[in-house]
Amino acid sequence: MRDAPVRWARWLALSLVVVVLDLATKAWISSALRYGEVHPVLPFFNLVLVHNTGAAFSFLAGASGWQRWFFTAITIAISAFIVVMLRRHHADRLMAVALALVLGGALGNLHDRVTLGHVVDFVQVHAGGWYFPAFNVADSAITVGVALLIWDSLVSGGARVPASQEKT
Repeated sequence: MRDAPVRWARWLALSLVVVVLDLATKAWISSALRYGEVHPVLPFFNLVLVHNTGAAFSFLAGASGWQRWFFTAITIAISAFIVVMLRRHHADRLMAVALALVLGGALGNLHDRVTLGHVVDFVQVHAGGWYFPAFNVADSAITVGVALLIWDSLVSGGARVPASQEKT
């Protein structure tokens, strides 16, 4: 199975595309808006520059700083696990796309957390005075990837044959 790395490298390439899009959009919004500035785009959608020192939905954002390294360690461990899973299940397109999206999103936010000490968020959705917490491209990729993993597990019933055991 010498060509297996070639077969699963395309999923790493998809993760890289997510990271590049995430970092490019964060750089753009960081140069276009001041911190906290809100730019209405549609009646239900704003661009806003915020910094999240916590996890999803600003979980632990108010902690004293230890959460930066805690979430960094967790992200590195999860990313390593996802790479192993991608290698094992590269032939299963839906699962591989889902894992690649989660990996790309995790690495995009990891970059921010390590280099900036916070994650740059800028997409704000709202309706009727209710505001969903701001998010970014990486968060979107993670959300779509997790939804695809859930869908895949429901459709497949959890039955999986690792690529290493498949007939080629």
